[in-house]
Amino acid sequence: MNIVTQAPVIREERPAQKSFLRDLIEIILLALAIYIIIIFLVQTVHVMGQSMVPTLQDQDYLIASKISYHLHDPQRGDIVVFKPTTDATHDYIKRIIAIPGDKLRISHAQIFINGRLLKEPYLNERWVWDDTWSDGQEVVVPPDSYFVMGDNRNRSSDSRAFGYQPKERFLGKAWLRVWPLSTFKIFTNNVTYAS
Repeated sequence: MNIVTQAPVIREERPAQKSFLRDLIEIILLALAIYIIIIFLVQTVHVMGQSMVPTLQDQDYLIASKISYHLHDPQRGDIVVFKPTTDATHDYIKRIIAIPGDKLRISHAQIFINGRLLKEPYLNERWVWDDTWSDGQEVVVPPDSYFVMGDNRNRSSDSRAFGYQPKERFLGKAWLRVWPLSTFKIFTNNVTYAS
């Protein structure tokens, strides 16, 4: 009779302290990586004021993409967060109305882009304050310049007052509204023209 004996398998037990420490370091590194990605890709925006009503309300919280304009140029209709050339201490949020090279004419609360009337369903009232710009004459938007306006035209300080804004002043593109939860919304660009 052959008797086969096996040597006992000895498992090396790691001290619980080393395992816990390694897990803790991995969690910290993962959290740090996520934090760095968030810092470079998005920013939170707290809306203060009435200049973008009805699209945005005072005290709304948004998430803006900081990387969008590194991947492509700003587009007509984008809601953009920027530091205006006239006030580097505050961030503004407005809608891009005209982009470089556009032929822009604003006359009696009507905006014409390249000869076509811009439809603006996001406005909730007829604007009467500063409703004609540049004496109603058509102007060409300069290179690397954007004409921005608030959706609440009667209560907005925008390009009508502080002029064109360069792309390098743009901090991000409004991506979604996260607060209040009842008005959660992903912002899309839906520029249309009258027929």
